[in-house]
Amino acid sequence: MNANLILAGRILLAVIFLVAGYGKLTDAAGTAGYFGQIGFPAPLLVAYLVGAFELLGGIAIVAGFQTRIVAIALAVFCVATGLLAHLGDQTALMKNIAMAGGFLVLAGSGAGAVAVDKPKRESRYA
Repeated sequence: MNANLILAGRILLAVIFLVAGYGKLTDAAGTAGYFGQIGFPAPLLVAYLVGAFELLGGIAIVAGFQTRIVAIALAVFCVATGLLAHLGDQTALMKNIAMAGGFLVLAGSGAGAVAVDKPKRESRYA
């Protein structure tokens, strides 16, 4: 596999999580208002937890850290948020489902050669 294509794919998949996570953490009150409207309990706490998950997950995907595990977690997150928060918006729901598919492909293929975990993976086979 082409290491540069996998890296580009990781970056493109992660951008939305980096931006959205940062946005949730810097405007937790606004995010909490939305979460409260759709019925989440403790919406401010949920806003911080979701924001941190998105931001840290995005960073991990870009860096290639624990890529398979994080990609599976983000795939589940995409489907769950699509069903919980975007069910009334078909475009947003389909976007989440498509991203979940991309993360599952990433989980199957791994981070590629340009990744934080690369030296550790190579040492197992040396």
